[in-house]
Amino acid sequence: MSRFGTEYHIARSTGRCSATGQPLEPGSACIATLCERADDEGFDRRDFSLQAWEAGSRPPGLFSHWKTVVAPPGAKPRLLVDDEVLFDLFTRLAADDRPQRVAFRFVLGLILIRKKVLKFTGRRLDGEVERWLLQPKSSSGGFESARPPVELVNPRLADDDVRQLIEQLSEILQSEL
Repeated sequence: MSRFGTEYHIARSTGRCSATGQPLEPGSACIATLCERADDEGFDRRDFSLQAWEAGSRPPGLFSHWKTVVAPPGAKPRLLVDDEVLFDLFTRLAADDRPQRVAFRFVLGLILIRKKVLKFTGRRLDGEVERWLLQPKSSSGGFESARPPVELVNPRLADDDVRQLIEQLSEILQSEL
């Protein structure tokens, strides 16, 4: 069993506008959101039609949002967010020291390293806590060595924990609506 419980909770899309309850039509643009759960056990995904979003509908606990297009039924799942959204999620989780959020941020960091948005440049120890030093990619495509590196706490996850978090992240970011 994972030390983070049975799973890190991120509800997948319902395919309906959270404000109106109306189905989100394939091919239409919508706003996908991640909202903090009251129990601190993860995030809920809520989707909004553009009309509802532009009219001011916002869910409680809004943590992040991005614009996406509703996939047609049976379409192959595709990445619904770009590197900028992933990096924004990664950055917003930096100050959160709750164990599940630290683990979630760590997996996001691994994904961003794999996508070459972040570059591992070293590590340092603060007592028992290992911090990875990561350099963000610059707008010119290189890695900025003039800026201080971003720190990422290594929560020393077991392989099963990493797999579970990646599955949950995939569920939210690469699911069909």
